[in-house]
Amino acid sequence: MASVGQSKPSRAAATLMLDDALNNMIHRDGSKSTKTAKRQGMVPLGRHCCLGDFPPDLAPEAWKTVKKTSLTKSFSTPSLAVSGNGLEAPSMHTAFAGLGGLPRGMPGPPPKAGAVKQRPVPVSEFRRFYDRGDLPISVFHGAVGGKIAWKVDVEKLDYHHYLPIFFDGAREQEDPYRFLAVQGTYDMLEKGGQKVLPVVPQLIIPMKTALNTRNPTIICTMLKILQALVKSGDMIGEALVPYYRQLLPVLSIFKSHNLNIGDKIDYRQRKNMNLGTLIDETLEMLETHGGEDAFINIKYMIPTYESCLLA
Repeated sequence: MASVGQSKPSRAAATLMLDDALNNMIHRDGSKSTKTAKRQGMVPLGRHCCLGDFPPDLAPEAWKTVKKTSLTKSFSTPSLAVSGNGLEAPSMHTAFAGLGGLPRGMPGPPPKAGAVKQRPVPVSEFRRFYDRGDLPISVFHGAVGGKIAWKVDVEKLDYHHYLPIFFDGAREQEDPYRFLAVQGTYDMLEKGGQKVLPVVPQLIIPMKTALNTRNPTIICTMLKILQALVKSGDMIGEALVPYYRQLLPVLSIFKSHNLNIGDKIDYRQRKNMNLGTLIDETLEMLETHGGEDAFINIKYMIPTYESCLLA
């Protein structure tokens, strides 16, 4: 099928690709590559071939080196069943606290809560639909990169079906899924008009899932998309107010994540990838476009936020 239209180059999508290329050049050992992230279980695995995965009996060594990651629940006070470090077998000399008396021994320090620890990125619906050939897009291989070719007019798409899929794919960390999802999201928000507002409730779960990965790159990407969503039409900022409880908890955790580097230069500012600054800009935009109830709801979720409108 011939392409109907080409998208405009997206600065956000192109920045992600350039950052990957730069990281591969700086870290030549492959420690920051997508393949390493797959082995660590932080990025969804691909398929063995274009026809799918091989049967386990024919490919017993496939994905053998991939580690299975799981988050463990931490406790602030060691119990009687385990020692202070949680590794040694309990004994009569095990340090513990409680039982109505003074602590016996010196209990070990509590483990880290892991609030900012990165979570594994779940497989997105965008990857499944794209592998199946159900999305009307393809990469435009021209002289200038950063474009996608739409097989249909963007204005004629069913936004209730396609826009949540593209939002879901924005958390991908592997191209072409990430590039197509991010660029396609900006194209649909730019040309959606009045079609975007009715779809806002369906976009909350994809955005929440992306933010809950605690991945700084994914959070920055989703915050930029959230800003574009707020500015894409009237009343969208007010429609997001009831969903602040789903979107803002992660922003409250990373709100103060700014580098204190003295007189040095943080080059992420040029790419708008400074997480703390980007969160402040997003919160101010939500308050500006969210109506009279926006500030009190933001303040309820992020007590340290100060209004940009109230004198």
